Amino acid sequence: MAVSSSPVSSTIEPAHLLVVDDDTEIAHILSRYFGSQGFRVSTAGDGVQMRRVLDGGPVDIVMLDIGLPGEDGFSLTRSLREHWHGPVIIVTGRGDSVDRVVGLELGADDYIIKPFDLRELLARVRSVLRRAASPPKADTGRLSFDGCVLDLQSHSLFGPQGEPIPLTSGEFALLRIFVENSKQVLTRDQLMTHIHGRDAGPFDRSIDVQIGRLRRKIELDPTHPQRIKSIRGSGYLFSPTVQRI
Repeated sequence: MAVSSSPVSSTIEPAHLLVVDDDTEIAHILSRYFGSQGFRVSTAGDGVQMRRVLDGGPVDIVMLDIGLPGEDGFSLTRSLREHWHGPVIIVTGRGDSVDRVVGLELGADDYIIKPFDLRELLARVRSVLRRAASPPKADTGRLSFDGCVLDLQSHSLFGPQGEPIPLTSGEFALLRIFVENSKQVLTRDQLMTHIHGRDAGPFDRSIDVQIGRLRRKIELDPTHPQRIKSIRGSGYLFSPTVQRI
């Protein structure tokens, strides 16, 4: 899989959705529905076909099942995160909380359980795409904390020695809201609304999982986080002092 840069297109071309599911009936339903909503849709039945589509041109978002022949969806999510930085949504019949956590830990931007409502699925896809392709705000620039630099224009994070720290689109969005609200407690519902466009359910751990991933990238000791602190019964607090540079 040769694609390594962010695939989100800045042109007026319709968003290109890649559906990876070996259930041809579901793939057909998704292809027809999203096609009717203005998307360009490609389908793949396994990892080999998925990589072939990705190598063939820009793809804006990948939606994949877990139970695939050959490499399963978890393995493919891990591979996508290593070689491709666009949004990934897992759509699967496996609703176990462990599977959900594993999928999000591997870097999926969302996890949706079958059977799904097509309108909700469309809303989730559009929300993830808006986050990935959102134009820079008027006050874009660079923000520094503890020697690190978050570049809002290029959606990039650099460490104290100038080394790039790769972030997924979801991780960047999460870090940005923390940095722009430094020293303020943010509830899980506030974070979920910003990242996923919905409130957190009582058993929804997706924000906690994403924060765990982000901590592993920006904390000196992720097991004892000092930058993203948990505030018991309230939410999370980004503790460093932030400066615009």
